[in-house]
Amino acid sequence: MAKYQPGPLPTREEILDFVRNFSGGKVTKRDIARAFGVKGPDKVFLKKLLRELTEDGVLTKDTGHALRPADRLPGVQVVEFAGLDKGGEALLKPVNYEGGGKPPLIILKQKAGKRPGPTMGAGDRALVRLTCIKDEPPVYRASILKILKPAPRSIMGVFHGSPNGGRVHPTDKKNRDEYWVDRDDVMGAEEGELVLAEPVKSSRQMGPKRVRVKERLGDVSDARSISMIAIHSLDIPYEFPKEALEVAEAAKPVALGKRDDLRAIPLITIDPSDARDHDDAIWAAPDDDPTNEGGWHAIVAIADVAHYVTIGSPLDREALKRGNSCYFPDRVVPMLPETLSAGLCSLMPGEERACMAVHIWFDKNGVKLRHKFVRGLMRSAANISYERAQAALDGEPDELTAPLLETVLKPLHGTFKAIMKARAKRQPLELDMPERKIVLNESGHVAGITIRDRFDAHKIVEELMITANVCAAEELEAHRVPAMYRVHEEPPMDKMESLRDFLATLELNLAKGSVTMPRLFNGILSQVKDSPHERLVNEVVLRSQTQAYYSPENMGHFGLALPRYAHFTSPIRRYADLVVHRGLIRALKLGKDGLSDEQADQLSSIGEQISSTERRAMAAERESTDRYLANYLADHVGDEFFGRITGVTRFGLFVSIEPSGGDGLIPISEIGTDFYSHDEAHHRLVGERSGEEFKLGDRIKVRLTEANRFTGGLKLDLIRDDENSGGVTSQKQHKKLGARHNRSGGRPARGKRPPAGHRSKGKARGKAKGQ
Repeated sequence: MAKYQPGPLPTREEILDFVRNFSGGKVTKRDIARAFGVKGPDKVFLKKLLRELTEDGVLTKDTGHALRPADRLPGVQVVEFAGLDKGGEALLKPVNYEGGGKPPLIILKQKAGKRPGPTMGAGDRALVRLTCIKDEPPVYRASILKILKPAPRSIMGVFHGSPNGGRVHPTDKKNRDEYWVDRDDVMGAEEGELVLAEPVKSSRQMGPKRVRVKERLGDVSDARSISMIAIHSLDIPYEFPKEALEVAEAAKPVALGKRDDLRAIPLITIDPSDARDHDDAIWAAPDDDPTNEGGWHAIVAIADVAHYVTIGSPLDREALKRGNSCYFPDRVVPMLPETLSAGLCSLMPGEERACMAVHIWFDKNGVKLRHKFVRGLMRSAANISYERAQAALDGEPDELTAPLLETVLKPLHGTFKAIMKARAKRQPLELDMPERKIVLNESGHVAGITIRDRFDAHKIVEELMITANVCAAEELEAHRVPAMYRVHEEPPMDKMESLRDFLATLELNLAKGSVTMPRLFNGILSQVKDSPHERLVNEVVLRSQTQAYYSPENMGHFGLALPRYAHFTSPIRRYADLVVHRGLIRALKLGKDGLSDEQADQLSSIGEQISSTERRAMAAERESTDRYLANYLADHVGDEFFGRITGVTRFGLFVSIEPSGGDGLIPISEIGTDFYSHDEAHHRLVGERSGEEFKLGDRIKVRLTEANRFTGGLKLDLIRDDENSGGVTSQKQHKKLGARHNRSGGRPARGKRPPAGHRSKGKARGKAKGQ
């Protein structure tokens, strides 16, 4: 037998170099032995050498005996958002960093492609994979593996007391935990009170986690607590830092200076009767150019927020953090302090206000001929509600609208009718989705739920705002100044296929191979106008659309059928519009407070940030509405209603109660005794034995069994009687449907017997200023 011949062992420097440059993931002792050909008894010496390197602090061990240089971070790491660099890239830092000195630099890798990938903002945490891109000092590039839910810094909930303290039940419907409050940490909270609590470190291993009451927010049954629950659950900033308030308080009105004097032009604002700010004004008149017979000249004037909110100021930092204002039935969480949003930047009647304005000229068919942007000083002639403006146009002017009817309101209506001719040729997407309005009484409780009226007065404002937004995008492109576009891409192919399959069940044809354009959907919508399927088809077409977002890359606006589109008209409540204003100031040399090179370089990350805050605001407004409706319906538990199926899932049916619009769930276990397959492509549940079918848009009869005032959740029971219009297909029809269900991946789910006594048979603001 040949005697083992030991080979040369690697040096400390060779091992460290190998570990530092290893590209195969985690490095183990086996990897090192294989790389250097260490075999047999020499492995004992290698083990000793690695132990010395570890004891000397040169190497460190991770879980699973993996090795890495002590000055390097693990390859997979939990990180949190730390800010933006000068180029606008997100910077991250390790959570619970235990190394000496300042944490190493980690840069978030941006996803290539049209759509923005996962991004991170203030307070966000993520699990990332790290790649070292530079040594001494080390710099890492991070790829997001998973966005993590941050550990709660505070918990909002309802306090229930006991002799030894009490418990807090979270208002967040996703948080099913219960928290314990020691007697010394109650802070005087009373039974049923809404509180804000903070986690407390505790050595206890069993039972609820411990918290202490930090703030008492009042009686949870008070309807005014509802929006606060939504604000907290989504971590929406609602208190301004002191330095931002000081800058706002120091703001002064502007003088005319080099601005265009628009004070003699009777610009007016048209808003909802309960509007909290007035950031846009409009005016129109027949064009006096003899070569444009029948044409129109309009002006859209917008509050000059860029004058007051300069780049990098405390106001600017807070505005970017918020991204937009959030609107609730009882309050608004503004993007800017009220000193500005309801003061110097609100176009109040009779008050001189700084503005950015665009003159727009149309021909008699509503085609835009040209436009011109100016920085001006204006004085609003009146603030008119939509209802009063429409009444005046309908021949019933009042003391406010009568003096403006012939000089302003009728010319605006004439301009609108011309624009509608051009719109008809362009054919943007024409979805008909009624908007609910929650009416509160003086005590803040829900007095009723109505559908917002839609007048020509609304459309006059909307169409002029859309045109002004187009002008802004065109102007920035013409001057080659970076822009923040409002992007709405066309529906993806998988959603189109799903929509096509669904429409086929209604004998509606969405032809394959057709160029995807809004008019394609409009043709379908026109076929179901005033039919029993109208609401259903509008819902499904809406769900087939992509979500709009902000980006410096222009991908067009599919829904509006526009090649370029940028938000210009609401800088009080949207940071995107403020960026566009700054771009116009830079492009047209209208001041020194325009878009800077530094902010221009950051537009990609800013777009991701404000797209994220927009989605957050929408979720908060939706949650608030759900809770108001649950409070309104809590006194009607046990009552019967008609409703429409608005969502079909493998675990049940979501139903919108008529006429309130409250959305509740019928669990699949409560539907019946059959097995139900979820046909995702066709938005329906179908009984395996009976062929009984429940599909999106069906009108059914339900009983309200639970209304949770705190979470906004509603639970419903299906009522099975002759009034229930949920159809039952024949066995023969079911056989035909069955093959399609199986092909679409339908999953059977078992129901149970209906409750005793049941007879079994076999989804803002009212003002949409630009989209």
